Amino acid sequence: MFDHVTIRVTSRAASEDFYNAVLRTLGTDESYRTNTFSEWDNFSLAAASVDNPPTRRLHVGFVSPSRDQVDRFWRVGTEAGYRDDGPPGPRPQYSEEYYGAFLLDPDGNSAEAVHDRRRGRGGVIDHLWIRVASVAGAKAFYETIAPYAGLRIGADTPDRVQFVGAAASFSLVPGTPTEHVHMAFGTDDDALVRGFHDAATAAGYRSHGLPGERPRYHRGYYAAYVLDPDGNNIEVVNHHRG
Repeated sequence: MFDHVTIRVTSRAASEDFYNAVLRTLGTDESYRTNTFSEWDNFSLAAASVDNPPTRRLHVGFVSPSRDQVDRFWRVGTEAGYRDDGPPGPRPQYSEEYYGAFLLDPDGNSAEAVHDRRRGRGGVIDHLWIRVASVAGAKAFYETIAPYAGLRIGADTPDRVQFVGAAASFSLVPGTPTEHVHMAFGTDDDALVRGFHDAATAAGYRSHGLPGERPRYHRGYYAAYVLDPDGNNIEVVNHHRG
């Protein structure tokens, strides 16, 4: 589902320390690093700037292969001085098999390790929860781009709308909006990249980058960008990697 999710952080060094410490407990090491960003599979971070403020009020759930590793995620994090946001344990309100633990990263975003044997894996990210000013308004945006981003609706209530892909999900919930998160959805068809941008802008949403190749990322990187109703940067990308 997610090609990648990128957050902006106040201190790159502090956030790298946090995510390296807790994600290693889940069997995920830092997979790539440049002068501008750090990456763990399909999750990455970059330093905030005047033009790109830090991400706030995001919840990201990371896949844990076992319950023991959920426990270790929380123990390593709290012993290192990071803030507890919910101790390890079952969360039957989500599913019978759901077992999770929660920490706060240095910018106050909620990071979770979750083990659920019924869930697939399409990267280190299991799910996101995004707070929105209007659930109905955000739902309308994501329904508009769903055919181009490989999304379909899962849970659908007035207080939570979930969009799911092959192996991950994100949910829209009411509250002070999540700010400055970047979500990218992958495709193998340039026409879907163009269709995503055309459909969103025709519906009145703001373009953040016309369809085209971005060779600064790599040769063949073909993408387009649109801002969702809360200003988050949404991308559909074709990597042309065969």
